[in-house]
Amino acid sequence: MKLNVLLAICVLIGSVFYSTPISAQNAKPKGKLVIIGGGSRPSAMVDRIIKESGIDKSGYAIILPMSSAEPDSAVYYSGKQFIEKGIKNIYGLDFVKDEVLTTSKVDSISNAKMIYISGGDQNRFMDIVAGTAIEKAIHESYAKGGVIAGTSAGAAVMSKLMITGNELKHPDYSSTFRNIEADNIEIKTGLGMLTNVIIDQHFVKRSRYNRLISAVIEHPEMLGIGIDEATAILVSGNYAEIIGDSQVIVLKNPKRSKNVHADKLGAHDLQLNVYLPGEKFKLN
Repeated sequence: MKLNVLLAICVLIGSVFYSTPISAQNAKPKGKLVIIGGGSRPSAMVDRIIKESGIDKSGYAIILPMSSAEPDSAVYYSGKQFIEKGIKNIYGLDFVKDEVLTTSKVDSISNAKMIYISGGDQNRFMDIVAGTAIEKAIHESYAKGGVIAGTSAGAAVMSKLMITGNELKHPDYSSTFRNIEADNIEIKTGLGMLTNVIIDQHFVKRSRYNRLISAVIEHPEMLGIGIDEATAILVSGNYAEIIGDSQVIVLKNPKRSKNVHADKLGAHDLQLNVYLPGEKFKLN
């Protein structure tokens, strides 16, 4: 289905739900986050997203495909499993940079019971969304009780300090860092759904340990969370539950240790935990 058709349906129903505006800054969020490490989505994970959001009973879901260079395809593949499970009330809503935003499109986001951010390039997504009414509307949905889900790039944007995937000292792209170096990891501002963590994705499959180790040494106040493919953390309040098929790696730098020698980073007494599906951990 074309995005403009989906938008028309979405706008039509957008004013029905959550009609009272709530500021994300003035209330503790009532919603939940589903942060997926990329790769496939196990059937049970999709079932859990449906259950937590309640879109099988009422309301609607929005897919935001702006991370992708092919937004129509991103909408199709992001929604496919939901549609196969009988969820018809899921719609794609695309935006471009510097778009003049209509109230109806923005309200369609803030009133959604579930928002799903596709994979692609997290920098592309934030370049369109940062500082706009779109970003505010995502937070408003979360504040009201909506589920905000995202995979791969859609996972990276969840944290306030966002890993871009770029190495400042090694511009040729590599799926994992080859070194643990000072001033090498590029961090930009994400959506800030979580403010005290740094998210990394495709973690075990792509051996991204050097990247997350670098992050928690240079940003020791943050919890480093590496989420593997086909795996997610379900964030509710101050707890994260592992759902899916694989592991979540959590790195801490409790002593805020940092040493530098010839551009190489060092630290003492870092803590590493490997969590399996069904386990939980605290976010602070």
